[in-house]
Amino acid sequence: MPLSDVAVGTTAVVRAVTPTDNRLEVRLEHVGFIPGTTVTVERRAPLGDPTVYVLRGYRLGLRRESARLIEVEVVETATSGPKGAHR
Repeated sequence: MPLSDVAVGTTAVVRAVTPTDNRLEVRLEHVGFIPGTTVTVERRAPLGDPTVYVLRGYRLGLRRESARLIEVEVVETATSGPKGAHR
């Protein structure tokens, strides 16, 4: 699923970054969106864009169009805890 679709409070792991004509994927990788990196969605602006993500010990704001390029796998949701855990 794209990072742009992940709910606030959810933690995911980066699986891939989609290549683009303008090489935005290189910039995303340089700021830490590398496969295997854990990312938490911290908060969204009132109108839904941009979103603040926490990764590698810092916070980064990204617009939805950039976050769509980052393919992730959800590992912990805001309400259910770790994926597959029973509450």
